Amino acid sequence: MNLRNKSKFRAEVSTSSLSDIMFFLMLFFLITSTLISPSVIKLTLPNSKFHQTVRKTEISISITKDLRYYINNRQVPFDMLEKDLSSQIKNIENVTVVIRCDNKIPVQELVNVLQIGNKLKIKMILATKAPNA
Repeated sequence: MNLRNKSKFRAEVSTSSLSDIMFFLMLFFLITSTLISPSVIKLTLPNSKFHQTVRKTEISISITKDLRYYINNRQVPFDMLEKDLSSQIKNIENVTVVIRCDNKIPVQELVNVLQIGNKLKIKMILATKAPNA
C-alpha cells in the first residue's frame, strides 16, 4: 500500500512583474535625484567648523575656479554683475545674497564681489561646506 501523495506541492514566486516594478522605482529615483540639486554649477566650497542655514529670500552668486560669475545659475560677465544684481534686488525686501565660490579662487575676486554688495547695501553670506560633508 502506497501512502505517499503523488503530486507534491511546490511553492513558486512569480517574478515576471518584479522587473517592471524595479524599472519604475529606478526611473522614479533618477527623476527625483535630478530635482534635488538646486545649483548645477560644480564648486568646491571652503570648509567651516560651524554652519548656519538661511531661509530668507536669497539670491545666489557663484564664482567658478576659472572666474566665471553666475547669478542664480545664469552666467554674467563681471562688469555687468553690479547692474544685474541691483535689478534683481530692487523689489525685494531683506534680501540675502549667498556667495558660493570655489576654494581655489584668489581672495581679491571674492573681495571684489563683496564690495559690490557693500555698495548696494545688501547682506552677503559666504557659503561653506559643513564639517562632516
